[in-house]
Order: sequence, then structure tokens, then C-alpha cells
Amino acid sequence: MVKIHRSKYRDYIAYAERCTADRVYPMSIVTGAQSGEIYTDGTECVLFWHYCGFAYISGIPGPDLLEEIYREFLTADTGRRFLLITDLESVSDHYADRDPLQLDKRIEYFHSGMPEDPPALDDHFMIEPITADNTEDIRGRITPSFSWESSCAFLQNGFGFLARSRKDSRFAAAAFSSAVSPEEVDIGVETSEVFRYNGLASYLAYRMCEEIILQGKKPVWAHAEANAGSRKTAIRTGFVPCRVNTVIRRKR
Repeated sequence: MVKIHRSKYRDYIAYAERCTADRVYPMSIVTGAQSGEIYTDGTECVLFWHYCGFAYISGIPGPDLLEEIYREFLTADTGRRFLLITDLESVSDHYADRDPLQLDKRIEYFHSGMPEDPPALDDHFMIEPITADNTEDIRGRITPSFSWESSCAFLQNGFGFLARSRKDSRFAAAAFSSAVSPEEVDIGVETSEVFRYNGLASYLAYRMCEEIILQGKKPVWAHAEANAGSRKTAIRTGFVPCRVNTVIRRKR
């Protein structure tokens, strides 16, 4: 596959739009909102590799292309993670039972509208927008640095909210735009372990949905099939499952 120069990314908007799994990530790359790489085999198949490690194929890849992806990305030492996300059975079947790969399921949602009974904020917490003054306070695995190359890029093209304890101003939780496109925003949420089970994830996700809709865009949500907490938060804030994707990765 040939790596496309960044100056040509917008030439691949139509290909990104044809991605059927988590389209917001390929679109964030081609529009220049977030970092990532684009590869093509010279036909109608295009590979989008987002900064966070999520990768997507536009088009129907043949066995030869899938073998090249296996050699060059899935099993090679690329220096960063590579998770191929697809809803194509032909792709997941090709990689099934291949060492050293593992296949997991990922649930994708669409937003059906704001809930009639919205989540409420516990009085023990306060909310503030994520800014240059507090980005370094966010702790955990799913933070803006997960999907944004720099805090500068996040603050320029993304947004989010942070929850603090009223008692001592400690970081409690955050929700932010994990991926952005002209039409959609994928939501990432992280709650500090000591502040879990206070409804913060649901409240912050609700606030994110409000802001996304205010911007004239669609909220997007997805999670690993085993993540029961994320599923509960999604349903609580108006999301409905719409697709089961396969995640193909190298075994940990």
C-alpha cells in the first residue's frame, strides 16, 4: 500500500464517507481535524489509521490486500498500536484463527434523542469546560491525549467537560470529543476510580450530547462488547445499539 501525503487527504473524503464502521474517525483524518495516516492500494480500497490506533478500510478488500495489512500493520512493529475495526464479515473471517491476532466485538450506537429523564449532577461535584488551564488535571486511560496528538490540537478542534469534587477540587471525571467530523462527534468518558458510581459518566455524556446537538452535529458512541458500564451510560443518555463491529488486533 502507498502512504498518501497529507496535502492530498481531502481527495479521500468520499472514501471516508463510505466507511460503514465508526465513520467519524476516518472523516476526522481527511478533514484535518485530527491526526492520522491514509494508505491506498491504487484501487477502490483505502486504509485510514487514526492517531489513537483505530484503523478502518473503505471498500471491499481482497485477500491480497488483507495479507499486506497483516504483514505491514497487524504483525509488524509499527511503533504504535493498530486496531482494525470493521463490520465486513469477509475481513473478520480472513483473520479468524490467525496468530498472533485476537478478534473482539465492538458495539456502535446512534443517538435517538435527549432522554426525557436526564441524568442529574450530584451536589458533591462541580462541572467546568476543559480548557488550557485544566487539561493536565485529567487522569486515566481515556483522556484527550488518547485520540489527540497534542492538547493544542484538542483545544483548537475539540471540546469537553470536567467534573471536580466540591470538597477538595480533585479531578473526578471528564467527557470529551474523542473524534470530530463535520457531521459527528464521538464521545470519550473517563471517571476516576475513587469517584465511580456517582452518575458522573452519564451526566457528562448528557452534557456532551447537548453541546454536540447545539453545534448541529450527531453524537456518536461505541464501546467494547464487554464494557457493561459504557453500555449503561450510552442507554441512559439516549443512545441505541445499531451495529456490531469486529476489532482485529495483535494479542496483548
